[in-house]
Amino acid sequence: MSDEVEPGSVRVRLDLAYDGRDFSGWAKQNERRTVQGELESAIRTVTRSSTTYDLTVAGRTDAGVHARGQVAQVDLPREVWEEHREMLLRRLSGRLPQDVRVWRVAEAPPGFNARFSAIWRRYAYRVSDRPGGVDPLLRGHVLWHDRELDLPAMNAASQALIGEHDFAAYCKKREGATTIRTLQQLIWERGTDGIVTGTVRADAFCHNMVRSLVGALLSVGDGHRPVEWPGKVLAVAVRDSSVRVVRPHGLTLEEVGYPADELLAARSREARNMRTLPGAAGCC
Repeated sequence: MSDEVEPGSVRVRLDLAYDGRDFSGWAKQNERRTVQGELESAIRTVTRSSTTYDLTVAGRTDAGVHARGQVAQVDLPREVWEEHREMLLRRLSGRLPQDVRVWRVAEAPPGFNARFSAIWRRYAYRVSDRPGGVDPLLRGHVLWHDRELDLPAMNAASQALIGEHDFAAYCKKREGATTIRTLQQLIWERGTDGIVTGTVRADAFCHNMVRSLVGALLSVGDGHRPVEWPGKVLAVAVRDSSVRVVRPHGLTLEEVGYPADELLAARSREARNMRTLPGAAGCC
């Protein structure tokens, strides 16, 4: 989607959250319930439009993945925006199902693109290693791991993954897409409730990247693999079948970061460029 809004239209930013358990992911699909499908239907209904206005999102989450801080955009005709802007949020609240909420609706600044203007996305993956399992009230958001986890070992292993790398070993390859990403943060902490949370932040993520990284680090944490193993897998830069992709329900998109308004357009242009690693002969 272009950063230029068509004449007579307004780009609207939506900040939203959803429980992913009963959704087949973000992206709309025929005969499957998706977050995008629910939102676009609700917007069409509350604006009394015959047109379905397409949404663009910061990160297309997979089936079963949750979000607290997802960001999307929709381009509306100016007359539709002006007519409904004051009541749009409240009307969406009344129309949307309870497992998806829009927290904020606002006209986006010039150059804003929900996907390409983002400079980072932050996810959290939550795990319980209690012998008795997961609190039943949290079972839809926390993975149970049946062995005790060594967090210092997991954090030591995580250090080799930080920085700009080709994450092909941890991604499901998509035709024409690069697997080069900059991993900015990967840290594991245990809360007072005993739940282990992995915080993962990067400029962007390729398909299955977070869940694959978590799977590799859990193997270190429970002693099945040495601390050096995730870094060695990364260095090969080829999809490794020994890396387990953990279940989606422990994963939540927590926040999306954007630069200052005057830098939005430049960031969007930069993000569209195909990346290569320094010294590489060509694209991955």
